[in-house]
Formats: sequence, C-alpha cells, structure tokens
Amino acid sequence: MTASEEFTFVCPDCGESMEVNPAMKDALLENGCVVCGAELTPAAFSTSSQSLDQ
Repeated sequence: MTASEEFTFVCPDCGESMEVNPAMKDALLENGCVVCGAELTPAAFSTSSQSLDQ
C-alpha cells in the first residue's frame, strides 16, 4: 500500500482545521464544512508539506 497525499483543510468561515485524505477533500468540496456548512473552494486546502512551510 502506498501513502496517499494528505491535505490540511482550514475553513475560511469558522477556522476549523484538520488533516484530510483526497477522498475527504472531495467530500468537503462537494458538501461544505462539517462544522459550519460553509461552501468550500480548493483554496481551503494545502498539502501537508505546504502547511509546514508556513
């Protein structure tokens, strides 16, 4: 099994932050934030390596 890419999700409305896999990213983009329901765009996600640089 290979490791899939992980993303860091940060909701622009409520600030919820979590690590997600590609399937979770797709679900969040389709359904919105699980906490506040805000509509999400790809800008709400960064790869885990990008988040470490900040």
